[in-house]
Order: sequence, then structure tokens, then C-alpha cells
Amino acid sequence: SEFDVVLMRQDPPFDMGYITATHMLDHIHPTTLVVNDPTEVRNAPEKLFVLKYREFMPPTLITRDASELAAFRMQHEDIILKPLYGNGGVGVFRIRGTDQNFSSLLEMFGLTYPHQPYIAQKYLPDVRKGDKRIILVDGKFAGATNRAPAAHESRSNMHVGGKPEPATLTKRERDICEAMGPELKKRGYNENLALGAPLPSTQRAAVIRAVEAFNSTSDGNWQVRRVHTAAYLIFGSPNY
Repeated sequence: SEFDVVLMRQDPPFDMGYITATHMLDHIHPTTLVVNDPTEVRNAPEKLFVLKYREFMPPTLITRDASELAAFRMQHEDIILKPLYGNGGVGVFRIRGTDQNFSSLLEMFGLTYPHQPYIAQKYLPDVRKGDKRIILVDGKFAGATNRAPAAHESRSNMHVGGKPEPATLTKRERDICEAMGPELKKRGYNENLALGAPLPSTQRAAVIRAVEAFNSTSDGNWQVRRVHTAAYLIFGSPNY
């Protein structure tokens, strides 16, 4: 079969299967358009790429060194610990300063996620208000939604009870978009694409990139947690 466009929509884990898929797609791109650019997808794992913008992030540590993680926990007292290349909220734990399971959890992570670091972040209490997904098209703001966690959850993933809500942007969030948009566009994540004859002229295809952010302060400011690596192909009105 022949295809004009291939959409790569592959969730983590960011493992050899994921990496191999990007290498295979490199062989057909750009003769066959691959959305997003497979080289750039491979070179920008979501939780590592966002470290370029630490001014917008909560305190973050990436390591598998138990002593460094213990020191980070002692400094911030209430933290989130999760696998670096996980997805869907799986393996995300909130560890408070008095929690006595910290060492056991690190042992379990070592068995479950061998040969990869973990990511620890200071817990932000206002996450109870939800985490926000901001959609950029061609490097510009196009829309946003908020995911509010269920009463019994610290995670806001919808498959564990999170609820989507309409959302708008604060000034700080627009500053985040302006800071990150040009780099995402340069990497080929945020382009308006005209696919030509197969689609009616009233339709467009757009590659979008989701910027995931946590509300961190009572004044409504948000901090970036990661840039979502998944791309989506959206067909329809450009005013979505």
C-alpha cells in the first residue's frame, strides 16, 4: 500500500521499540510526510525537552541515585516520584515527608524500571485545581482544556477519574506559549499543513503539540510539567 501521510501517535515507554519506529519512519520522510518529524520526536523526549524551560517548572530532579532523591525529598518534604519514560499516570506516587515507604518504593522502581532514571518534582498543592493542556498550532495558541482530578486522586488522568473542563489562558500561560512556541515550530511540531486534493478545501490538517502545566500558586499562575510528545492530526475548521 502507498500512503501520502503517516501519523506517528505512539505513547511511551520511550524504549527501543519506540526509537526503532522513529528510525524506520526516517527512511520514508519527507518523501512520505511523517507527522511529527520522526528525528525530532526521537530527539525530544517530553520530560527532558522541557528542561530547556526550567524557569517555568517546579523544582525537578532526574536521577536514579537514592541519596540524591532522599536529599530532594528532605528539601521539599512533599514530592511526586514517577518513571521518566512512563505515561498515563502509571507509576506516579506522591511521597510526603513522613512516608515510611520511600526506600521500598525506590527498590520497586529499580526492579520495574531498570536502567532508567526517575523524575522527582516538588508537589504543588494547587494541582487539586487540575492540570491544563494548552494546544499550539504553528507555534501559536489554539485552545486549552483543564483536567480536574477526582476527589480520591492526586492524578488528573481521565482514565483514573479526571474530568475535562473548559479553560482560558492567564498572562503567565501566554508567556509560556510565547517562550516555547518558536522552538516547537522550528522542530516541525506545530505546522499548518495543506494536504491537497484528498480533503475538501474547507478542511485543514494541523499538527498540534500539547503543553502540560500544573497550577502552582493561588494567584492562578501555572508551571510547566512536561511537553507532551504525542502529535494529533486534526481535520476540520481552523477555529477549533
